[in-house]
Amino acid sequence: MDIKDNELLRHFETPTDFGLLVIEYAMQDRKIFLTKINEPDNIGAEQVENFLKEVLAIAEGRNLKVVPTNPKIAHFFRKNPIYKELLPPGIKL
Repeated sequence: MDIKDNELLRHFETPTDFGLLVIEYAMQDRKIFLTKINEPDNIGAEQVENFLKEVLAIAEGRNLKVVPTNPKIAHFFRKNPIYKELLPPGIKL
């Protein structure tokens, strides 16, 4: 999956057959706040999850803590407890 970190617009993006899949973020200190996910119509949930996994791998590679402020992303963290180590101390989902 080809993911572009568009720092000017502050989002991660990847092209799909249905359009552009985007996760918007905000940076503060060593934390990345995942604020919004824009997904095209008719896209599969598996493709969105794979994109989110890749974005989390990028955050982990940059030694960032992840704060999911979007309910869909927070649900992903609850469903996949292996990513809870990326949460900053004190954040419970």
